[in-house]
Amino acid sequence: MNKVAIFASGSGSNAENIVNHLKRRLNSANFHFFTNSSKAYVNERAHKLNVKLTLFSKEEFFNSDKIVEILIAEKCDLIVLAGFLWLMPKNIVQAFKGRIINIHPALLPKYGGKGMYGKRVHEAVVANSETESGITIHYVDENYDEGKIIKQVRCAVLPADTPEDVERKVHELEYEHYPKVVEEVLAIGL
Repeated sequence: MNKVAIFASGSGSNAENIVNHLKRRLNSANFHFFTNSSKAYVNERAHKLNVKLTLFSKEEFFNSDKIVEILIAEKCDLIVLAGFLWLMPKNIVQAFKGRIINIHPALLPKYGGKGMYGKRVHEAVVANSETESGITIHYVDENYDEGKIIKQVRCAVLPADTPEDVERKVHELEYEHYPKVVEEVLAIGL
């Protein structure tokens, strides 16, 4: 059975999309959501999807082995970051080397790094008159947005596009491609 840990800090729409996709495609998938926010809508999604949820504090995440111990005890095959804003600590990255993936709402290495997430990315893309943007799905290492790229998908940015227009296009790419890449990574047998 494939066990997928999904970390999310916000609404959890990508997390739900991944769960629904894998439930349709893989009979043996099992999930566990992790979040650092008791107010995030991902908590409601976990309940609705009947997915186990672990809420953790900054102290537990960065200064203890609690989360890595849960991941190991649960025999997680893959960690998927779906709108998770904190840098993964060294103990998790080392324990799950090559088994953590993230999606970034831009074409890395552009518009990556600490503080570059969500609307901030799309505003920067528009402010710099970029002609394209997109998504980057990559492995996670100990630095923000620097892991080996698995897949990039592009979309056009038109001169009249607002950051909201770019965000909509990027979200469409996320919903279409991220679940498929998660499935492919599971299929190659970690």
